[in-house]
Amino acid sequence: MSDTTSTPLPRQVADRYVDALIELDPITGTYLGVPESAGRLPDFSPDGQRAVADLARDTLDRLAGAEARPGADTDAERRCARLLRERLTAELAVHDAEEGLRRIGNLSSPAHDIRGALTLNPTETTEDWAAVARRLRAVPAALAGYRASLAEGLERKLPAGPRQVVTVIGQLDAWIGTDRSWFAEFTADGPAELRSELDTAAAVATGAFADLRDWLRDTYGPAVEGSPNTVGRERYARWSRYFNGTDLDLDEAYAYGWSEFHRLLAEMREEAEKILPGAATPWEAIAHLDRHGRHIEGAEETRAWLQEVMDEAIEALDGTHFDLAAPVKRVESRLAPPGSAAAPYYTSPSMDFSRPGRTWLPDMGENRFPVYDLVSTWYHEGVPGHHLQLAQWVYVADRLSRYQATVGQVSANCEGWALYAERLMDELGFLADAERRIGYLDAQMMRALRVIVDIGMHLELEIPANSPFRPGERWTPELAEEFFRQHCGRPDDFVASELVRYQGLPGQAIGYKLGERAWLRGRDAARAAHGDSFDLKRWHMAALSLGSLGLDDLEEELARL
Repeated sequence: MSDTTSTPLPRQVADRYVDALIELDPITGTYLGVPESAGRLPDFSPDGQRAVADLARDTLDRLAGAEARPGADTDAERRCARLLRERLTAELAVHDAEEGLRRIGNLSSPAHDIRGALTLNPTETTEDWAAVARRLRAVPAALAGYRASLAEGLERKLPAGPRQVVTVIGQLDAWIGTDRSWFAEFTADGPAELRSELDTAAAVATGAFADLRDWLRDTYGPAVEGSPNTVGRERYARWSRYFNGTDLDLDEAYAYGWSEFHRLLAEMREEAEKILPGAATPWEAIAHLDRHGRHIEGAEETRAWLQEVMDEAIEALDGTHFDLAAPVKRVESRLAPPGSAAAPYYTSPSMDFSRPGRTWLPDMGENRFPVYDLVSTWYHEGVPGHHLQLAQWVYVADRLSRYQATVGQVSANCEGWALYAERLMDELGFLADAERRIGYLDAQMMRALRVIVDIGMHLELEIPANSPFRPGERWTPELAEEFFRQHCGRPDDFVASELVRYQGLPGQAIGYKLGERAWLRGRDAARAAHGDSFDLKRWHMAALSLGSLGLDDLEEELARL
């Protein structure tokens, strides 16, 4: 979009924000595929955080002028302006509450951001590897800034949860290793002419992460011992707005989680009877599948099989329920680096598609992978889930804005679509056998459990009278973990990782079911409006081409398609 006047339109303001953000945050640049970002890391110190906040405030000032300009009232400009204002306002609320001074979690922290960016660094040329070495050498300064933020948080009596700290120390142990670090393994395939430099840079990064681990263990951990692992209603509401793009009625959401729990439990019992007649609970049938159900042997073999699952889904869905452009059809299955959290995840393609979208499987040291809990998960992470949505956003970024296609992402929109995608595949008959269907229902149940325990433990709500578990008691993290274990087919280490995740990212985990509800309501409203002429394929592609929207706007915009 060219700027024809001195006052830009909202989409121009949004894209200028992206340009300026990349300068402050090269990790964002790497996710977008900006080559100049590859050898740099952000400033995670309090000053660095203030610089990002100042950029947000300046952008909001510019947006006010842009919204008054003629031409700013089109649907394209209106959607972008609303998203930009809502996202930056939510981010500033988190910043102003000084949440960045206690950012520790097993899924997201500056330490995780650094390692995640390295996995996305290009590694095809000697210059690519030279950028990797520069980024590794930048790790000590980046982690020093992170430690400065956490130290200031201690001074201001803003502690992170002790359980998060202990878990992250364990992750850092895995990254650092004993004989050889993850960073040394990562650089092992670099070119011979850079061997010495890469080895040195990997050692520098490893040493910096070891220093962080030691400081967390010896200084920070003891200082936060006894602090709560939950955040309370005020902080939770702030984070919920950040992750969901709306001010939720948390009590209504909690009740919805329970209604989904009871609905799914009834369906799971029906499938369990087909698998293990007379099973006392659905999870007894799932335990039977763990021992006797179909499985894949070997992490690499499982990775290859998951690639086939996505390739087959693309072939079956393209032209029938989606119209997919060639770049969107490319997606890669990868194994997650050791020391990752237990949950699979997805990374978006670069803006030019030179790096494709990728799904990542944490093997957690396992060598045997039951099929029942992987199929719907890869429909969620890959196709038609995260990959189709986020790759489509990149494909239509020139019609939207780079902001709407990338850094303006709202978690509940994306996770809601991915959960809708699982349900869609069930509706279309791809989960016809009882083994795969109970795996899908167990995954859906896990998302309902997330709504219940995430809201319940952070707000210390009462467990309702119709609960099969501890009715009338108040939630604690310990009760949340016990409840989760009793009503989820995942292994114990996965459940423990999940509960730490919810404590470190309050309000994020509820967006799956609440986002799915918005997608389903939007589809139902569009179908009602069009009647017999409703075209699901057309609706899917129009919906996936809207770009990011918060839950404030998602349902209404979907209904209009």
